[in-house]
Amino acid sequence: MSNYRRARVTGASYFFSVNLARRGGDLLVERIDDLRAAFSATMAQRPFVCDAIVVLPDHIHAVWTLPKGDADFSTRWGAIKARFTRAVKTDCRVGFYPTNGGNDGQVVGWNPTLRSPSKIRKGDGGVWQRRFWEHLIRDERDYRKGHA
Repeated sequence: MSNYRRARVTGASYFFSVNLARRGGDLLVERIDDLRAAFSATMAQRPFVCDAIVVLPDHIHAVWTLPKGDADFSTRWGAIKARFTRAVKTDCRVGFYPTNGGNDGQVVGWNPTLRSPSKIRKGDGGVWQRRFWEHLIRDERDYRKGHA
């Protein structure tokens, strides 16, 4: 298993890139209300400041500032991803495939092509890439520079 090193500075600002598992689609903009709800619920439970966000069809760029004494952005991203995944998986039109290869609306389950055996073992819904990219913003100049 990989040992990812993440900069964890309490109360800091971070730039993030978070991607869907299936690139090239438009799920995030199509389901923007579900994404907003996932963010709102997570922010209510584990407050943080979203300084900036850009939602593209298949990925997100965001700048967050965490509260003093808190460096746990991973749990927050996990909660956002989980809430969004639960919302879209309740909609038969998203991520499912027809039983007969046609468009009759009959479905058999979540698209298995997005769920490797490892993702299935870990209960991963297959909507998001497992990891995300983060950059610790070191100073005001770094903050203004941006990282997109």
